[in-house]
Amino acid sequence: MTSKYDKQRRLLRIALLFLLLPAAISTATAQTRDPLADLKLPSATIVSVETVAAGAFKPPAGTFVLPGTDPFKSLPAFRRVVGVIKPTSDSDIKFEVWLPIEGWNGNFRGVGNGGFAGSISHGDMAVPLSRGYAVASTDTGHTNPTNGEETWAVGHPEKVIDFGYRAIHEMTVKAKAIVKANYGKAPKFSYFISCSNGGRQALMEAQRYPEDYDGIIAGAPANDWTRLMLNAAFISQVMLSDAANYISAKKMKAIEAAALASCDAADGLKDGLIDDPTRCRFDPSVLLCSGPETDACLTATQVETLKKIYAGARDAKGSQLSPSYVPGGETGFFGWELWISGPAPGKSALNTLSRQYFKRMVFADENWDFKLLNAERDLKLAEQKLGPILNSTNPDLKAFKMRGGKLIIYHGWSEGAIPPEMAINYYKSVVAKMGQRDSDSFLRLYMVPGMQHCFLGPGPHWFGQFACTTCDAKHDIVASMEDWVERGVAPDTIIATKYKNDIARTDLTRTRPLCPYPGIAKYKGSGSIDDAANFVCQAPKE
Repeated sequence: MTSKYDKQRRLLRIALLFLLLPAAISTATAQTRDPLADLKLPSATIVSVETVAAGAFKPPAGTFVLPGTDPFKSLPAFRRVVGVIKPTSDSDIKFEVWLPIEGWNGNFRGVGNGGFAGSISHGDMAVPLSRGYAVASTDTGHTNPTNGEETWAVGHPEKVIDFGYRAIHEMTVKAKAIVKANYGKAPKFSYFISCSNGGRQALMEAQRYPEDYDGIIAGAPANDWTRLMLNAAFISQVMLSDAANYISAKKMKAIEAAALASCDAADGLKDGLIDDPTRCRFDPSVLLCSGPETDACLTATQVETLKKIYAGARDAKGSQLSPSYVPGGETGFFGWELWISGPAPGKSALNTLSRQYFKRMVFADENWDFKLLNAERDLKLAEQKLGPILNSTNPDLKAFKMRGGKLIIYHGWSEGAIPPEMAINYYKSVVAKMGQRDSDSFLRLYMVPGMQHCFLGPGPHWFGQFACTTCDAKHDIVASMEDWVERGVAPDTIIATKYKNDIARTDLTRTRPLCPYPGIAKYKGSGSIDDAANFVCQAPKE
């Protein structure tokens, strides 16, 4: 028989159940609610969040990928977050964050941009996502013009600042907040890895925002931007001021062959590479035509043009205003044929970049022409106006070092875009400022013989900077950085690989060790010269 007290207790339990039911429903709803739905980001808006199925991402038209490759077809499923950041009234920084749905490695990766940026680097986001990273990219605050004219910079100083340094930092801060909101915890480690202008951005992060990243890899950094553009405009002036000065791409094969004949064996091994072109004493006069001009020789005027290109821009006293290019990288997809000669007079990549820079950023004058260049005067003006915004040349990395940051710089010796000595000059400036011991505790520089701009070229040039092949620290610069940051194992020798098909990375033909600067790979004297095991890193002879 049920007592009235039992009935009261049962009614009380039912009443409590109804009282608690809304809270239970609310809790269940919160558990299924999108964690990004209520995220508020200062000066930023999340435009969209979508789930992308594995292999289903279709990049926007014009997205750069290596010819014959498709880095998107093997992507895992991910959440794609699209947003815009407006730190000033004239800012419009678009960015994306990609978040692995499964297999997040707990870390974050920021990627940079080439040239004048202007688009999300979707192609560079693919590999980090496949390796388990949450990854972000930005257009740096403007859209790539379809006609190649960088008019966005004229009359928009805030957009120039966004391009120069602010956009990458803002992207990083917002992306980390999105990562934390999505996964419920902040990234354990954060990395920034990029090349060219992206290398400039990488060094800018270490210098201006040392808290943003734990590990930074700066490839072929265009960090001394004002001097790089000055030298590029100088080369246009030398090549194009008179039609007789121009050296066509058809002559680059003969120039490179003569440079190799002069300097290849200087390191004790004739292998088709110049290990340290700064020690090369190549005289272009050996190419002087003895009869009618052909693609295998140079006219007297062209010989002088080539000498001036190697010498670089000079002031009135003859002192070098900027590092210039070195012998050994004249041919190939990313060699002088693209950057310096171009397919026709005035069509080189450096001519285009420097013309846009001086016309739109320095002078804001549509009538500016390379023929008007006064190297010494215009460099001074450019550095006053834009140096503090665009140059990432500050050698004081004490704050980055003190918080445990690690920095690796790499640069190809066969560069046709950014003079290789720019990387060496920056490395030496850090050592001079901070001392060798302190520098060694967080900084490495790798100079890559036979590599052109960021990759490709006659030498071994694949070492994990863009794609993971073996994914171990001995062959992969990214894995090496992860070891340094996460396990305290400092990088030493990294093995670079050359393939018969360099794009598809098939049919291995040569491996060679990359040595921490100033070391160079020295042949042991026996065994195949195509096997890295037969080389040892040594300090160069003085």
